[in-house]
Formats: sequence, structure tokens, C-alpha cells
Amino acid sequence: MTTTQQKRAQLEKYHDVAGPFAYLRLAQMKRAWKKSNRRELTWWEKTYIPGVFVGLWITSKHFFRNLALHILHLFGLFKGIPAAVTYQYPEQPRPTGARLRTRHRLTKREDGSPRCVACMMCETVCPARCIEITAAEHPDPNIEKYPAEFILDLGKCVYCGFCVEVCPEDAIRMDTGRHDIAEYSRESMIYDKKRLMED
Repeated sequence: MTTTQQKRAQLEKYHDVAGPFAYLRLAQMKRAWKKSNRRELTWWEKTYIPGVFVGLWITSKHFFRNLALHILHLFGLFKGIPAAVTYQYPEQPRPTGARLRTRHRLTKREDGSPRCVACMMCETVCPARCIEITAAEHPDPNIEKYPAEFILDLGKCVYCGFCVEVCPEDAIRMDTGRHDIAEYSRESMIYDKKRLMED
């Protein structure tokens, strides 16, 4: 085998479509295509002066529009048109997605008692160990157990949603839409059964 044939054989692996270098070859081809098909900038475009003026025009347009709307809002005019993309929290809460995991709540039965049957699955699966359940016998013979005490420490909770996914009774949900959970002490971050059933 001659030297030329050896070199050709070595280079063939780079051109093999199913070979390990296929993606590298594809990237090289894209780069070469862009380089050969890129439009040459004119002298005026190379100075970047048009780009600077276009950027200043867009920025000024947004600035003066928002400024005018803010001034009009002070006089009670055009309140329906937002003056900026910034949400004026807490007066204007930010819209959240339907799947967002927010503060927990316990669902109720028709009689007002919690749907929870104290199976301990949420307490077991919780990676932060923030749920504590004390089980008790339910007065209704059709229901085996109920939570005499259901403690959820939101200071420890990582909002993973495992407790919601694992619950066989759909007793705990994270759909309250409340994510502004700020308290003055660690103790007030601990929610009992009554607080979890309020929402």
C-alpha cells in the first residue's frame, strides 16, 4: 500500500456517515457553508454606526413610551395599558403557570374531614423529612385511619412535589397559588392540619 493510499484510508474515517466523526464532519460542513455564504459587510456597516443608531432608537422608543405611560398612570389615565414589563408586586401579582408547585393544602371530604388516611407515604417519600403524621383510628368503620396530627414544616420543604405524586387518596395538593410564604419566625413556618385545610 502506497503512502497516498494510506493517507486516503486514514481520511476515509472522517467521511463515514455512520462513523464516530460524523457529527464533527457535519459541524465542519456547516461552518464552511456559513463562511462561503455569508454576505460581505459594506464599508458603512463595518463602521457599526448604523447598528449603534438602531439600538439607540429602540431603547429611546421604549424609554419615552414607558415614561409617558407612567406619567399618565399618575393622573389615573390609561391604567389598562402596562407601562413596562416589570410587575408592580404586590399590587400586581405575576401570573403563574397551572403546573407551578406552590404552598400545600389538605383536601377535604364532603363532611369537612381531611381525605388523608394516614398511610404515611408522603412522610416516607419526603426527601427533606418535613412531614410528620400522627395516625389515629377513624370513628367511621369504613375508614381505617385518619391523621390526628399532620405537621408540615415549610422551612425545610424543598417543594419537590413527591408528596403530591405519591398520595393514593389525592389528599395533599400544591395548587394554592401561594408562593409568598414569609414569616417572622421558624415556628410560624410550621403548618398544622387546621392551617393546611384553611385554603
